[in-house]
Amino acid sequence: MNKITLTILFLFSFPLAHAQSGLQDRINKNAMAVEQQVIEWRRDFHEHPELGNEETRTAGIVADHLKSLGMDVTEGLAVTGVVGVLKGGQAGPTVTIRADMDALPVTERNDLPFKSQVTTNYNGQESGVMHACGHDSHVAILMGVAEVLAGMKDDLKGTVKFIFQPAEEGLEDKTVESWGAKQLVEEGVMDDVDAIFGLHINSQTPVGVIKYKPGPSMAAVDNLEIQVKGRQAHGAYPWSSIDPIVTSSQIVMGLQTIVSRNVKIIEIPAIVTIGAIHGGVRHNIIPEEVEMIGTIRTYSEAQQTLIHRRIREIGENIAESAGATAEINIKKMYPVTFNDPELTAMMLPSLEKVAGKDNVWLHDPVTGAEDFSFYQKEKPGLFIFLGGMPADADPETAPSHHTPDFYLDESGFVLGVRALSQLAVDYMGMN
Repeated sequence: MNKITLTILFLFSFPLAHAQSGLQDRINKNAMAVEQQVIEWRRDFHEHPELGNEETRTAGIVADHLKSLGMDVTEGLAVTGVVGVLKGGQAGPTVTIRADMDALPVTERNDLPFKSQVTTNYNGQESGVMHACGHDSHVAILMGVAEVLAGMKDDLKGTVKFIFQPAEEGLEDKTVESWGAKQLVEEGVMDDVDAIFGLHINSQTPVGVIKYKPGPSMAAVDNLEIQVKGRQAHGAYPWSSIDPIVTSSQIVMGLQTIVSRNVKIIEIPAIVTIGAIHGGVRHNIIPEEVEMIGTIRTYSEAQQTLIHRRIREIGENIAESAGATAEINIKKMYPVTFNDPELTAMMLPSLEKVAGKDNVWLHDPVTGAEDFSFYQKEKPGLFIFLGGMPADADPETAPSHHTPDFYLDESGFVLGVRALSQLAVDYMGMN
């Protein structure tokens, strides 16, 4: 490269770098200004949690806030979803940022002034309702991002779409075939989008840390149901039966060989878990049938196909060998949360810019699942984890997600505001 070319590149790149540096300073300043409001929003949502597709109060607060910032706002998407559109002062791509709004049927044990006292009847059982996964913080953080970016509207090179999504955790009504991200995608929310960003706070990652992983970041999840049918008999005369309990036990043991013998686990992990077995009503009656339910976690379509096939082969053939039958139903739920490698590499400097290089960690594949994956099947996406654990806590003992003692250090929220704002601004500036 000659001196003239280097001079030209410098003359063009210096103003861009200077402009981006100026925007970063404004992001940091605006994020710090809105930090306390983000915490207050989060506490309000935490005290008033709502289950999937019931987030009417949360959605109303979100919609009012976005309208106050001058955005075009659409309500009632995917039942209770809210989408706000912020058009920048200059032409450019459309970048989308998403937060999920729903809580869980968990009774809170934390002694907080904003502790949830909400109760519900879930699946026929009385239960508390709690933001035991951090979605309250996701909503509050994205509301903060909306305020930060709205304050920079004239300098934005493109459009930002803010998605506040219901029902990420799924629904109690198992007859509903579409919810949350899946339904929003079906309703066209991703049609005009170039890229999407999202985060999940993590109660076992230290405050100040951001975790990321290119490629398969979180697992695909499938629900498994196996119904084993035999022949009922008196427990004193087992030879008269075709025992579905013994058969089911053998099937459970057989399923363990899928991960240990069929999956090439040196490349990527997989999980087949039976979570419940139901059968029989009395100590001296061999029942006619047994029902098992479980979960499957995979990281590629090829791996998913292999495991589904082996489950059917093992279950059906073990049952047949005992004279029983096994009816196997596998329902695909969420795809793999797949961070586009090119987008991830492009945006990594943005994460390091806001958190510091030493505080941006590459993480291993997560066996949990996220319906953010439905957006990523449509357009390139990046989903990161934000630290929410007190710095002096132990990740091994810190309360995990979906538990009554789930706890977040609120000092980590402002980094989430800065990270999502910086990702959006830098992406628009590079495209």
